[in-house]
Amino acid sequence: MLKVFSALCVALLATAASAEEWIYEDASVPIAYFDNGDAQFQFACRGGDLAMGFWVRAPHRQVAGASAMNLAITPDAAEGSAVSAARGSSFAQDIPLIHSDGSSMIVRGPVARQWARIAQQAQKVIRVAYVRPKSGGGLEVFDSHIFGAKGSSAAIKQLLERCR
Repeated sequence: MLKVFSALCVALLATAASAEEWIYEDASVPIAYFDNGDAQFQFACRGGDLAMGFWVRAPHRQVAGASAMNLAITPDAAEGSAVSAARGSSFAQDIPLIHSDGSSMIVRGPVARQWARIAQQAQKVIRVAYVRPKSGGGLEVFDSHIFGAKGSSAAIKQLLERCR
């Protein structure tokens, strides 16, 4: 009985360790992703084209009611820092939202490739958030999520090698 319990504990620890880094799946649609439980950030090769996706399971009501928003990525964001170009954030603007089992956004082409490079170069964390400009200036930030950067470089590299 003790051996079975020990084996189960080791399996659970291995699962927890792998859950905290990027995963690459070499299936018919290759994908590199990080899932933090509340949201998922991913890159996939769909029909030979690179696509980047951000999916939030329970989005803020402003996001759930919007037809389009901007998206921001910030590599190695300091805890509590604001989303802004001055602090290293990059933006994808006016992207349509998909509302199905949460809210998601899919970006293809040069922006997806640029964001793949940003995610590969992050050392500690990658922050992704829905944003929109405030009428008086600045940004409103919704559903800001932190994804670990561990393994992002290798997982995304494998994907990019398959998706030219």
